[in-house]
Amino acid sequence: MTTDNRTKPSVRQLRLIVEVEDYEAAVRFYRDVLGLTEQAAFEGDGDARVTILDAGRATLELSNPAQIRMVDAVEADGKRSAKMRIAFEVDDSATATKDLVAGGASLIAEPRETPWKSLNSRLTGPEGLQVTLFQELEDIQTRSTRPGFKHP
Repeated sequence: MTTDNRTKPSVRQLRLIVEVEDYEAAVRFYRDVLGLTEQAAFEGDGDARVTILDAGRATLELSNPAQIRMVDAVEADGKRSAKMRIAFEVDDSATATKDLVAGGASLIAEPRETPWKSLNSRLTGPEGLQVTLFQELEDIQTRSTRPGFKHP
């Protein structure tokens, strides 16, 4: 084992920045329909606008191509996902999916239980951003006892 005396950067937040042509529609969809809380909004010269929405805890999920193919098969009947998609944990996937479709999302796949014990749906939101909604059906400790799962 090597020791590194350098100080590692302290990451405090993961922020996903999405350029949207229809700014009002995107803000309405993610803030008003999905329910993300507006943290800040700024306006600048030349009609420059940004809204920062609080999405709770952030994680970065790194998956190899085999994992993506497996998830696509389970979650979306094999329909290939985008290179990047955004996933939101919700309390009720079925209701949230209906709300997002009513709010303008295109449904890719209805909510379905996955082998990793979550209820997942897949949609396309404003500007073509793929969205996965997931509802955890068991806690991480229980899930980590299943074959193939690890939890530090």
